[in-house]
Amino acid sequence: MPEHQLAASPRDFLCEHTPSKSRVLALLSHDDGPDSLQAVLTCRDPELAHRAAELLRRTLRRAAGVLHTESVDGLCGQLPDAPASSLRQAVAHVLSGTWPVAAGTLIAWPEGSAHEDPGQDDGADSEGGDNDEAPAPGGPARGKARLRDLPGQVVRIISLREFHVHDRQALLDAAGEQGWEPMPADQLDDDDPHDVVGAVMWLADPPADVDGADALTERSHISLLRRNKGDEVAEWSVEPVVADFGPGPRAAKAGESPEHSFGEELPDFAALFPVEDPHCEDPECEEESCLWQLTPRTADLLHTALSLLADEAYEDAEELGDGRLVPDKHEGDWGVFPRLPKLTFATDLQWRRRFARAADDLADDLERGHWPRPTCTAEEIALHLAIADAGDSADELGDDSDSTGHGTHSTLPVHRDDYDFGACTDMFFQDTDVLMLYSSRFDGIEDPDGDANRQLGVGDLRAQAWFEPFGNVTARDPRRGFRR
Repeated sequence: MPEHQLAASPRDFLCEHTPSKSRVLALLSHDDGPDSLQAVLTCRDPELAHRAAELLRRTLRRAAGVLHTESVDGLCGQLPDAPASSLRQAVAHVLSGTWPVAAGTLIAWPEGSAHEDPGQDDGADSEGGDNDEAPAPGGPARGKARLRDLPGQVVRIISLREFHVHDRQALLDAAGEQGWEPMPADQLDDDDPHDVVGAVMWLADPPADVDGADALTERSHISLLRRNKGDEVAEWSVEPVVADFGPGPRAAKAGESPEHSFGEELPDFAALFPVEDPHCEDPECEEESCLWQLTPRTADLLHTALSLLADEAYEDAEELGDGRLVPDKHEGDWGVFPRLPKLTFATDLQWRRRFARAADDLADDLERGHWPRPTCTAEEIALHLAIADAGDSADELGDDSDSTGHGTHSTLPVHRDDYDFGACTDMFFQDTDVLMLYSSRFDGIEDPDGDANRQLGVGDLRAQAWFEPFGNVTARDPRRGFRR
């Protein structure tokens, strides 16, 4: 009996790296059986493989036919012919919503077959006990399985939505038109006698615009559950399911200590950057303890500034995609990319994600107890921005930071060199040539073939060269990936 063709659809794209090659894999799902992996392309460059997987993920998130072909063409132009052709075919499959698979490639469960729950007791009644619920396709019955029983990946999405109700009656009318009924009066609190909370919940699920209310905050916390980290599906979890959305970016800018995820281990900057008391008060003293020191408090504010910069850059990158940054449209107090030199405004999503990673790399240096010394132009700019932000945070802390209770920061030892960010600029950078990109006097200075560039010897400062490692430093591991 010939095998029938099974229709599959792509769910995600993953990378697999070995010392000699990298592969992009498609995670496929279908209605009749478990998910499966199928190879998309193979190439020798891990960075190109990662970019191909990211491009395919972005295509999944967009409506069919809305992909910018120039981003596909640009990446295909850097790949060898065979993987480039495979990438174009994969993009076409994603846009069509289906993925062709050969007969027999996917497993199909026979109709009516039972798949025993791996966690079921051997002595369970097989003659129709209390559990008459049919198992879900490809795994145990929904709601009855623990994380270890599920054959595929489990993704948790926790959403935070805040609404300002500016027209209560319009809100209540809109909810009533959709079938909502308020709670009985004797069950309502005095602070919400009209059951506005219930009406908002009714209108906001599924997520949509709410008549009579403006959305103030719409954030999601997304994580992949992993058994080796102690994760468990919510129905079986012995710990509360919590999510940390962090502080608002404006609060963090104002110097408030950022909250951290449940169970997250914070860097011990007092141990990472031990300081000595100055030998004397003479500013000209050459004793080692009198020289400038990177103190725990300075390191903490720098680490916070770099981490926030990376988070905002990742978020901004998703919002901008491959589109050109338009200052009048995107400029704001909290955006990252409008703060960069204008020659970066036409960069793409992958470039912006790499800039976010540059800030993460510098934050990681601090977490390992090292000074954050930039290894490329992108890291230089990221560190300049973070030093400015950390300085603003220090100003907000004020002189009485010991008594403000700003999280763990107030418990760090006090030192004469705390918050000396001018010294940070002097000590962390080889030079500050990159800041010329902000001055109209030096327009064109980024071109290594330009007269001014060659005369000053500043090197290639064009956007496409920002991630090239400096010749006198150890380069970052190109296979390190991205945090998010």
